[in-house]
Amino acid sequence: MSLSVIIIVKNEESSIRECLASVVWADEIIVLDSGSTDQTVAICREYTDKVYEMDWPGFGPQKNRALQYATKDWVLSIDADERISYDLQTEIKRCIQVPGRYDAHTMPRRSNYCGRYMKHSGWWPDRVVRLFRRGKAKFSDDLVHERVLVEGKIGKLKEPIIHESLLTLEQILNTMNSYSSAGAKMMAEEKQKAGLTTAIFHGLWTFIRTYFFRAGFLDGREGFMLAVSNAEGTYYRYLKLMVINREHQEEI
Repeated sequence: MSLSVIIIVKNEESSIRECLASVVWADEIIVLDSGSTDQTVAICREYTDKVYEMDWPGFGPQKNRALQYATKDWVLSIDADERISYDLQTEIKRCIQVPGRYDAHTMPRRSNYCGRYMKHSGWWPDRVVRLFRRGKAKFSDDLVHERVLVEGKIGKLKEPIIHESLLTLEQILNTMNSYSSAGAKMMAEEKQKAGLTTAIFHGLWTFIRTYFFRAGFLDGREGFMLAVSNAEGTYYRYLKLMVINREHQEEI
C-alpha cells in the first residue's frame, strides 16, 4: 500500500519546511499553492516536484483540487502548520499496510495556542479525519472548517498530529478576521439571518461554552484568551452576516 500527502499553502515560508520534513517518508507529496508571494513555493520544490499553483476558492474546494492530483492508495491531508511525529508516522505506516475493515481514520490533534499546548477548551483531543483510502472520501465544499466525508468505516489512531496553530496575537487576529468573513459568507448563502442581538448572544454563549463547559479555565491564561478570541470570532461572524444581508437588501 502506498501513501499520498496533500497540503494546501499560501505564504507559509515560516512553517512549511518543518511540515514537509515530517512527511518525506511518504510515497508522494502534493502541494497546492494559492498565490504565495514569499518563498513558500521554492521551499516546497526542494521536497517535491508536484507543486501546483491555482486561485483560492475556499478551504474545502481547494483541498478537493489537491486530492485530484493524488495517485496512491491512501491519502494523508495535513496543513502547513502541522507536523507528523515519528510515532504517528510509524502508526500510519502500520495502519495502511494492515487496514482491516476501515476506509479512513481519525487522529487526535495537539494544538499550540500562544506557546501552550491546550489540554481542554475543546482543543483536545480534537479528533479529525486526515487519513483515508483514495476514492473513499472527499472534502465538504465549506469555505472554512471543511470536513472529510467518508464512504465506509472510520477507525481511530492513537498518536496525535502536532499542530503549531496560533503562536502570536497577530496570527490570532488575522485568523479570526478571515474565518469570520468566510463563515458569514457561507451563512449568507444559506439564507441565514442575524442582528446585533444575535451576534452578542452567540458571542457570549461561545465564551461560556469554551471557558466553562469545555473547561478552558484549566488551560490557565491561554484558556481565557482562547475563550475570548472564540467569542470575538463568533460575534464578528454574525455581525458580518448582518452587514451582508443589509447590503443585499439595499441592492434589491
